[in-house]
Amino acid sequence: MANIQEILKDLAPTGKLRASINVGNPILAKRDAVGSLPYGVSIDLANQLGKELNTEVELVVFEAAGKSVEAVSNKNADFGFFAVDPVRGKEIFFTAPYIVIEGAYLVKNNSPLRANEEVDKAPNRIVVGKGSAYDLYLTREIKQAQLIRAETSPTVVKLFLEGNYEVAAGVKQQLESDIIQNPSLRLLPGKFMEIRQAMGVHKTTSAATQAFMSDFVSRMKRSGFVSESMVRHQIKGAMLAPLD
Repeated sequence: MANIQEILKDLAPTGKLRASINVGNPILAKRDAVGSLPYGVSIDLANQLGKELNTEVELVVFEAAGKSVEAVSNKNADFGFFAVDPVRGKEIFFTAPYIVIEGAYLVKNNSPLRANEEVDKAPNRIVVGKGSAYDLYLTREIKQAQLIRAETSPTVVKLFLEGNYEVAAGVKQQLESDIIQNPSLRLLPGKFMEIRQAMGVHKTTSAATQAFMSDFVSRMKRSGFVSESMVRHQIKGAMLAPLD
């Protein structure tokens, strides 16, 4: 049995559980207006963790994934909700994923591109959210096309249109909502990557804390908590990660 007081001393050194929240990924968290309280699956998980540890949760909110990761890496937040990636793994310990979402490519309706395999060719330029999971992935994988980085994931399509670029990359559901606003755009079929969303803490936390976090995520999946949260927030297109 985990020693809750020891875990709290390790995980919440300020006396609060500081949760790093990225509202740039609408699958996990979003808000109705700038400054309004965020809501979503990650906030539900953060609040549930606070209940189990009987500790106040403080939401530390960011507009971009990279900033959210930095907060935990720099110990300005105690845990967060991130896509698993080896670059982030240098500073962050990841639990098993709780949700799996898809990364997709978006193009203009008149684009000659018809398949994901056609994207990585010169002189194609791909707009990505700086520091996002798909930015990190494409930085490793793209060989011939050029990556153009938007400041945040929600501004990818805006930059894509303003710069008259060839491709935008992002979370499929975010791009689908952008298409609703601009019917002159379309998605390429399928996905170019799977994005495995997990909870993460700094690697300097104890083995007991890391085991507790891993067990927490496992229990939240098995109990139906994650699935129920996805239904409550009307999350479509994402899948519950495999049970572990």
